[in-house]
Amino acid sequence: MRILYIDMDSTRPDHLGCYGYHRNTSPNIDALAAQGTRFENCYVSDAPCLPSRTALFSGRCGFHTGVVNHGGTAGQPFVEGPNRGFQDSFATTGYMAALRQQGYHTATISSFGERHAAWHWYAGFNEVYNSGKRGMDIADDVTPVALSWFDRNAQDENWFLHVNYWDPHTPYRTPQAYGNPFADDPHPAWITEEVWQKLWNGFGPHSPQEPFGYADESVWYEWFYRNYPGNPDQIDSMETVKRWFDRYDTGIRYVDDHIGQLLAKLGELGVLDDTMIIISADHGENHGELNVWGDHQTADQITCRVPLIVHEPQGNRAGRVDNALHYHYDWAATLIELVGSTVPANWDGRPFTEAYLEGREEGRPFIVTSQNAWACQRGVRFDKYLLLRTYHDGFKEIDPIMLWDLAADPHEQHDLATERPDLVERGLSLLAQWYDEMASTSTHDVDPMMTVLREGGPFHAHKNVLPNYLKRLRATGRAHHAERLERFHPQETILKFE
Repeated sequence: MRILYIDMDSTRPDHLGCYGYHRNTSPNIDALAAQGTRFENCYVSDAPCLPSRTALFSGRCGFHTGVVNHGGTAGQPFVEGPNRGFQDSFATTGYMAALRQQGYHTATISSFGERHAAWHWYAGFNEVYNSGKRGMDIADDVTPVALSWFDRNAQDENWFLHVNYWDPHTPYRTPQAYGNPFADDPHPAWITEEVWQKLWNGFGPHSPQEPFGYADESVWYEWFYRNYPGNPDQIDSMETVKRWFDRYDTGIRYVDDHIGQLLAKLGELGVLDDTMIIISADHGENHGELNVWGDHQTADQITCRVPLIVHEPQGNRAGRVDNALHYHYDWAATLIELVGSTVPANWDGRPFTEAYLEGREEGRPFIVTSQNAWACQRGVRFDKYLLLRTYHDGFKEIDPIMLWDLAADPHEQHDLATERPDLVERGLSLLAQWYDEMASTSTHDVDPMMTVLREGGPFHAHKNVLPNYLKRLRATGRAHHAERLERFHPQETILKFE
């Protein structure tokens, strides 16, 4: 079987038509979903980018790989020590290793490994194509390489090609000539003027007054935003809110057009009906939820839920929707079994192969998500609820324990933690159950989140950004927020130098 895995960076499911979005962002993806299986509740175990893809391609969560951050000790895998063989576990038990054991030729078109110095992530790929742009690629940099690869390889049997598109990731950089397909479409209705005003008066990295980070003099701001026309300096009005959503959605539509080119090429080569096509993402993207705009800073539903669409050869299982709870590597484990290989014994991913083939829903009783690059958090998704336990707030207005009814409140606007202590207790009990399982099966005697906290907090909310941000809050009429942060982070309000 031929397998094409399209990996869209920073893509939240509810901005795709097949997941109910009101804008026509994804006609090619929607057509695949209509003839395949759409997974409604697929979650990454660890967010954002580096922890997520490390977990998926190793089959193991960050607690077990050691990779939960974007820097520091926990930005690297655990050292395997004296039991390491000639190759490490990424090479011998990873996703690509399992496919290659079944005779698959594996290739990736992605600059991800270089962007994050994730050299372990390349393990198991026969071929690696890297644009050298470190995640600043646009689809026009990626698609020609994929089309050329198809010309050379598509008619062979048993290949797996990973194609990584970055366009929905900030800074939004779809070419200006592409235009705005959504100029006449309203933005999502949940962002009312009242909601926007509350968020504007709030604070935090990537909030409306700082959608570029923390302060307007930052290098991040100058390089990522000044150089890319169309990205608002601030989300300072409802008109700018719409412009912000237009830019994000345009990135998705731009990728969807390029997906159409890939499908057309497979059709031209006569193998489209014999190719499994998988579409997913490394994480979602908050756009107002928890007052994060255009970033992936939390362990909540919005950052950690991802699209997963599987279009099988010959359109088998057309139009199915799977509502069960799954981790992203549960599907990877299932695919490994579908091609006749064996899921490595050290995987956290659990296959649901038999249920998938029979059209049954068989998932997890609950899911635990993790974030340690922008905050230190763990989320527990159970029934229709999500409990968020925060250990470091990443300088955002987030309480230590928060709870949402996702069915009634999908954008996490109404915290139920004080109203439903019974549900809080249940969520914390499930988190403790998960922790016991992770600790008892770990090969190392450390929780990587504790490493992040010990080293001064999440990489993007490190000890030296807060003092200047407190000055900015006071200069912009938000002294009360500065006082809150000083209370919560007394050790981080003074510039420290190593």
